[in-house]
Amino acid sequence: MMENKEFQDTQENNENATDTVEGSLASEKEESVEEKVQQLENKLGEMKDNLLRALADAENTRKRAHKEKEESVRFGITSFARDLLHIADNLSRALKTVDSKTFEDKEVQGFVDGVKMTEKELLKTFERHHIVRIAPKAGDPFDHHQHQAMFEVENNTHPAGSIVEVMQDGFILHDRLLRPALVGIAKGGAASPSTNIEV
Repeated sequence: MMENKEFQDTQENNENATDTVEGSLASEKEESVEEKVQQLENKLGEMKDNLLRALADAENTRKRAHKEKEESVRFGITSFARDLLHIADNLSRALKTVDSKTFEDKEVQGFVDGVKMTEKELLKTFERHHIVRIAPKAGDPFDHHQHQAMFEVENNTHPAGSIVEVMQDGFILHDRLLRPALVGIAKGGAASPSTNIEV
């Protein structure tokens, strides 16, 4: 009987050891599975973050490309427009030399009228393409955003900082300055309502 008892004790010990080993293995498996799940969740979160960043970058690139395309459409004629400004200047100078005289010679008068019509048509074309003339007058306040001061002159009839002479008109394309108006400004007189004078 003793042998039987020893056998039972041994068998119980073996069962307990087996239970302990199985419990230990199950516990390790659970920890391993939990660890694996945590790693996968971390990886998934990282991938989601990377995806959101990539989508945001793609959207920003799309918006930037769209803005650049719009600006190239709006301002693509800048260089060409600047070249045409010289033609407008020459037509304007030609008309200033004849003032508002009428000529008895119909051919000369026809020529002058043709130059006037050409200038008028050129300015209409400018307007269709959003090119607007800046034509300040004597007495207007100086605006450093649209005018370039070429000289200052003592002048008691105009307020200080106001325009006394326009040497050349300026032009704007949409909201960008193509060329500032070249002006002379008054040094003396009362203070002008203009803000800054940059010479």
